[in-house]
Amino acid sequence: MSNTKAWLQAARLRTLPLSVSGILVGSFYAWSKGLMNGGILAFALLTTLGLQVLSNFANDYGDGVKGTDNENRIGPQRAIQSGAITVEAMKKGIIITALLTLITAVTLIYLSFGKENFTYSVFFFFLGLAAIAAAIKYTVGSSAYGYRGLGDLFVFIFFGLVSVIGCYFLFAKEIDPLIVLPAISVGLLSVAVLNLNNMRDQVSDAMSGKNTLVVKIGAEKAKIYHYTIIIIALVLVLLFAVLCNFQPLQYLFLIAYIPFIMHLKTVAKNTVPRDLDPELKKVALGTFFISLLLCIVLQF
Repeated sequence: MSNTKAWLQAARLRTLPLSVSGILVGSFYAWSKGLMNGGILAFALLTTLGLQVLSNFANDYGDGVKGTDNENRIGPQRAIQSGAITVEAMKKGIIITALLTLITAVTLIYLSFGKENFTYSVFFFFLGLAAIAAAIKYTVGSSAYGYRGLGDLFVFIFFGLVSVIGCYFLFAKEIDPLIVLPAISVGLLSVAVLNLNNMRDQVSDAMSGKNTLVVKIGAEKAKIYHYTIIIIALVLVLLFAVLCNFQPLQYLFLIAYIPFIMHLKTVAKNTVPRDLDPELKKVALGTFFISLLLCIVLQF
């Protein structure tokens, strides 16, 4: 495997559409109110992609050095696990990615607030640092929160609330109460992707001491949890549409509900964790699809 291919695989490109879903929803809701700014959108996307790649590198590093990525793991081999990238090289990759992401975040803050809103700038700067720290600390270090069952909470906060509400605030300089509904939805659907990953890896995670929420509550309760968060997410998007007084044609986004209904049926029938692996991609792309459709109909 070439070095470039190894780094691309470590970046886990299939996770990137999910990471930008919240940015798109927050940005296009702002656009629907006449607040669109191309520069803010571009650097918000760059910052989010940087955070996602950083998280993926850190996850590869953390699980690799802890031995969590081993022969018992069901998913695709990771870079450190396979030897395609050394531990030291991955550590350098994490540092470089963190610095580049910080640069794009600072640029984003300046484009949004300039010199006039110093308080907002400081707040978002520390929020950016918190996001970078969260991306790294998921599996890295002795206090990695992903090993204590807190991954779901952090994914919900940063992929949902911070991504959608924070992005909208960059445009509007205020919080619209209605934006909280899709923010919760995107956050819950992002958690659903993580939950699927943890359901798939339950046995190997338990053996490695990675106490995810699934390991803590067990497979059957994890399924119920999975159904619950997806159903709540879909209901809240529908409520958002109703409260925004969508016209009939704007309910086109409901097409995106079909893959989720089929997915829930698949999970309900599943008895082999390995078979859940293809569902990760389906839910991640489904979240991106529903976000994209929502962005489109908001412009009608």
